[in-house]
Amino acid sequence: MTKPSIAGAGLGLRRSLLNSLQQQTVDDIQFMEVAPENWIGLGGRLGKKLRAYTERFPFVAHGLSLSIGSPAPLDMELLANIKQFLKCHNMALYSEHLTYCSDEGHIYDLMPIPFTEEAVIYTADRIAQVQDFLGERIAIENASYYCAPQQEMPEIEFINAVIERADCDLLLDVNNIYVNSINHRYDASEFLSRLPGHRARYIHVAGHYDEAPDLKVDTHGSKVIDPVWQLLDQAYELFGVIPTLLERDFNIPPVADLLAELEVIKSLQAKHAQARSKVPGTSAPEPALVRS
Repeated sequence: MTKPSIAGAGLGLRRSLLNSLQQQTVDDIQFMEVAPENWIGLGGRLGKKLRAYTERFPFVAHGLSLSIGSPAPLDMELLANIKQFLKCHNMALYSEHLTYCSDEGHIYDLMPIPFTEEAVIYTADRIAQVQDFLGERIAIENASYYCAPQQEMPEIEFINAVIERADCDLLLDVNNIYVNSINHRYDASEFLSRLPGHRARYIHVAGHYDEAPDLKVDTHGSKVIDPVWQLLDQAYELFGVIPTLLERDFNIPPVADLLAELEVIKSLQAKHAQARSKVPGTSAPEPALVRS
């Protein structure tokens, strides 16, 4: 079965949206995303509703529990279930966080991997194992974090080294860049410019919570703010028009409000596609095709 391609503006499908998005089409939402752990093995009414969506829209799977940086062995049973889920619903691609969330048991939070040379080798080799098992490339997301234990190198160098050694792809999260830039006091634009944009399969954009002027919490529970939209605009300027997905995990507003944020994504994409088409020797980029 040929994997679908993704392009345009996407939305994370949450269970609370299963009924309210039934009337939407691919003109409204070009692709959707689910966390496989929330759906694996689920049948009955909810399973049928998910199937109805995956038959109508291109989908990507964004994992929560792979725990790629964990000291514990990879969970091969989970990976087998993910592999089956990806095949069953013809998912365009699978992504995960550059974090860990388990040791002898799951801790239900995404913890930062130490930014060390040893961790680069360990984490990249585990990503390579996952790719070999799944038989396809995966995308790794730059994650938000609130402390940096045992840090020996800057975050940007750690991310780049892991991705290069693993030869995997990138899920570029612009909100995480903004949140980390405030919490850890670095320049978000400069950080973005140093990421391997040629490996970016798609982009995440989301809202966050302002705990204090110098402390942002990545919650996916509010509207996207202007500085994050500006980073997305910069990402298109640097790397071209990349498929972009809006994340909203709670405080979910009416569908009209979600679609309005998707329109912001579409308008930015159209602006940059048009600008590229006017440059001699270039044209608007084709929709990003998924490599297997």
